Amino acid sequence: MEEENSTGNYNKMYLGAILVLIIGLGLMTYLWTNERGKLAECENITQNYKDTIQGMNKMLSAYVGDMSNDLKADFRNMLDTYDKLIIKDASQTDSLNAQKQKIQSQIEKIERLQRSKNFTASQIAKLKEENETLRGIMRGYVYEIDSLNTLNLQKDLIITEQIETIDQRTMERDQYKDAAETSAEKVKLGSKLSAYNFNSGALRSVVKNKTTTRAKQAVQLQSSFTISGNLIADAGKKTVYMQIIGPNGKTLQNVSSFKTETSSGTISYSEKKEIDYQNKSVDMTIYFDIRNGNLSKGNYKVNIYCDQNLIGSDSFSLK
Repeated sequence: MEEENSTGNYNKMYLGAILVLIIGLGLMTYLWTNERGKLAECENITQNYKDTIQGMNKMLSAYVGDMSNDLKADFRNMLDTYDKLIIKDASQTDSLNAQKQKIQSQIEKIERLQRSKNFTASQIAKLKEENETLRGIMRGYVYEIDSLNTLNLQKDLIITEQIETIDQRTMERDQYKDAAETSAEKVKLGSKLSAYNFNSGALRSVVKNKTTTRAKQAVQLQSSFTISGNLIADAGKKTVYMQIIGPNGKTLQNVSSFKTETSSGTISYSEKKEIDYQNKSVDMTIYFDIRNGNLSKGNYKVNIYCDQNLIGSDSFSLK
């Protein structure tokens, strides 16, 4: 009896285990079938996306091609800009050439894609991003170099203005100098003395002061004249020189060393006399003794010098 009960309990447990196993297998089959359906659905969606992207790329192939050409042209324009920047600032040639190499690499990448005819909008978008990055770097160089050139231009303008100012001041100085020299020359001319009221000739007697017109009778030559008054002339001691030139064109001299400087150069003079000039007219006479034989017949000229200037002339004749 007890053995029959044990056998019945064992059969019940065995049947229960089989039932649980069957239920578990059914549940796993359901879950697996469900997940496989979802996987298939995902694969279908993915394929649809791929088909959509391929279709979009196919539709946009002409547009993408135009974009690639535009990008290539834009990169080449950047190369031209860098060439101009190198001309403006040769000190940055190395860094500018490094940027040019990056741009050239992008151009070559576009050309490879164009040759393969297998480029997509996403690739063009990436190239556009790189284009903007390189363009931003280029703008920085443009600003930096243009700012430097502006500073150099301002410096050149300042230097030019300073040179013009110096030239202007130099011109003004020269004008003042010329005006001063002109004024000084006018003062010099205005201060020049003059001799007038001449009475020149020969004397046959020194004691009696008798005149003669005969060369053989002459023992002394004289010239009387008046030196004009001049308020702007320098006052004080002055030396007045008399030069008598004979018919032969030579200056009459008793002392060969009698020479003086004039505005026309060094001259020989016959005799001299000192006066105390106080800006008023002065009457005076200068005498020349004849010591070397008789005088020649002919015309004689008398020149009077003072302050290195010829201030008057006279003439007379001897028979």
